Amino acid sequence: MNNPYAKQQQSALQHATPQAAEGWALIEMARRLDSAVQEPVDEQKILEMTRLNWRIWTIIQSELVDPECQIPREIRENLINLSNFIDKRSADIIAAPAPEKLAVLININRQIGAGLMETPSEDQNATADQGDQPAEGSQTASPPDAEALRKITDQEA
Repeated sequence: MNNPYAKQQQSALQHATPQAAEGWALIEMARRLDSAVQEPVDEQKILEMTRLNWRIWTIIQSELVDPECQIPREIRENLINLSNFIDKRSADIIAAPAPEKLAVLININRQIGAGLMETPSEDQNATADQGDQPAEGSQTASPPDAEALRKITDQEA
């Protein structure tokens, strides 16, 4: 890794919270999926990136179904439903690869990744400090599988 930007990015990722690492993995995956649909279309690359995306979402899904997961129930249920959609869409893409099928996965990864990368506002931090329920949309515990996400994206890079 001779690129100074890549070294800086790797260092930042190593020191990121697990939530931020998941956000980075999803945004990076969106970038890779998008590159797979650029001309000329490479069906093998579409399959490879779809499988990698599916692996990342499987890690996220496994954390969501963990009985010790501290993400609020409603958010967890919504993310599990989203994960189920990604499972079905990924299987569909693998069965019949087509670049246009990736657009929804790219959009989902960008949106969820950006949400995970956001830092809580001062109001949300104050609420959490007072012992109240977390603000809607915030995550109270960082998933322990962020390290697995880092390893997967590093291996595939």
